[in-house]
Amino acid sequence: MAPSTKSLVSESEAALVRRYRIGYAFAPKKEQTFIQPSLLDHASRYGIDFVPISIPDSTTTAKTLIEQGPFDCIIHKIYGPHWNQHLREYSSQYPQTLILDPPESIERLHNRVSMLDVLAAFELKPRQSGDKFQSKISVPKQVLVDHYPEGEEETKLLAGLEFPVIAKPLLANGSTKSHEMCLIFSPKGLRSLLADTKSPILLQQFVNHGGVVFKGYAIGEHVQCVKRRSLPDISKERVTALEEAVLPFSQISNSANDEHNLAHDPHEMPPLEFVEEAAKGIRVGLKLNFFNFDMIRDSKDPNSYFVIDINYFPGYAKLPNYEHAFTDFLLNLLSTSSHPQKQKELQQLKEEEGATSFESDVKQNRGHEEE
Repeated sequence: MAPSTKSLVSESEAALVRRYRIGYAFAPKKEQTFIQPSLLDHASRYGIDFVPISIPDSTTTAKTLIEQGPFDCIIHKIYGPHWNQHLREYSSQYPQTLILDPPESIERLHNRVSMLDVLAAFELKPRQSGDKFQSKISVPKQVLVDHYPEGEEETKLLAGLEFPVIAKPLLANGSTKSHEMCLIFSPKGLRSLLADTKSPILLQQFVNHGGVVFKGYAIGEHVQCVKRRSLPDISKERVTALEEAVLPFSQISNSANDEHNLAHDPHEMPPLEFVEEAAKGIRVGLKLNFFNFDMIRDSKDPNSYFVIDINYFPGYAKLPNYEHAFTDFLLNLLSTSSHPQKQKELQQLKEEEGATSFESDVKQNRGHEEE
């Protein structure tokens, strides 16, 4: 009797030369949302074992990171000098282990100026007819302030910056304070905000964008784009009416559902090739594999896009078949160059199971909206 598909899978798994240990270090909430049973089961079938890392500190008796190894790869979303020191000590003992991603690369995303500097280096411009896309991508004009500029300083610093503007804390470290943003409609409102603020503030030009933000999720070279509601467009009349206001995002978000003046079809997505090109520039420029970026489309120019934010290791579990994408990424990274025969066996196993590739999922789910 011919063996069943199930037995074929078991034989193929047994034939694999080795298994990979992927150490992960996340905060409890992140671990709960990302390390799902579906991910553990799917990855295990292809020789990947996710191993939780206990974060050593002076108040616990946890093993050091070196003692918990070796790992083939470490993925993490833990911040701070103590954790970085543990990684450095571990890497000196096990230099062959891949650390994803390097702390120095992640730290660039903690500063709202440096996170978007990479966009200037690879700015996508309109292409000739017949090319993949005609759109361009850039960053809204930004100005960093820590006090209200007076006289000539005001003229120079705010030159080219039109109100309204979004006021954001310079630090984007995941803290509650780092998410405290507001809209400013005039110099009077800015003066009022800075009078009560001691930390540096980033002023970012507000661009009317139809109340829609496109979120590009990247796992290495794999990219998926979803659409979410955003701040509504702001008319000139409203800017005048709110001249002296400092409007927190929480208040605007509560009224966003009442806005019906979307400038674009709510199901219209940017070309996937365009999103992939933007993700590639960010990935290469920042040396990061796990991130998402928020991109808006100018209401006045449908070919003009702006990246307004980049986040490290976002909520991948909300995406369809994220288990396939993450497993494929790790397999390609760890096994292609060093074990080509094993990679061939893994690919054959996938084909026998009829596993859906992430690339197909992207095309089939381009209209998917994140819940």
